[in-house]
Formats: sequence, C-alpha cells, structure tokens
Amino acid sequence: MDDVEQGGSSENRRKRLLFRAQRRGFKEVDLIFGAYADSHLARLDELGLDQFEALLTAPDQEVYAWLRGAVDVPAEYDNPVFAGLKAVCEQKNPRWGA
Repeated sequence: MDDVEQGGSSENRRKRLLFRAQRRGFKEVDLIFGAYADSHLARLDELGLDQFEALLTAPDQEVYAWLRGAVDVPAEYDNPVFAGLKAVCEQKNPRWGA
C-alpha cells in the first residue's frame, strides 16, 4: 500500500524515503543512497519509488556487497534503481551530499 492509499502524498513518501536513504546506519551506503536520492528521487515514478524502498529494506552489508560487485545482485533487486545506485559508485568524482 502506498502513501496515497494511506491518505498521504507522493511528496511525503519522497521525503520519508530521502530521510531513510541518508540514515541507514552504514556510512558508505548512506552516502551512496543519499547521493542517488538527492539526484533522482524527485523524478522516480511509483515503480521506481517501490524499487528504491525495497532496496532500503535490504540489509546494509548485503547491499554494499552488491554495489561493490563482491556478490551477485538477487533478481528481485536487479532493477533500474539499483543500476542508478551502482552508477553513483562508479563516478570518478562523486559529490557526496552536494
């Protein structure tokens, strides 16, 4: 059930996801998710928001291993949002928190 169905708004959902993205508890993953959210969250459609939210619920250590390429990404998380997170990792001069 999304925020609209719960009586909230898409904007509230984005704000909540941005907050969660920046405060997962694993600094490296916080920086990656936060940078992605800052750049892309406003443009994600409902499917993208669902994919992002699902990745936020995955354990930090596992997500970090997927992003580093140490472990294959499970099919349920291998989506355009994950590709965007991976692209953040591959930037030559990332601007963390900019």
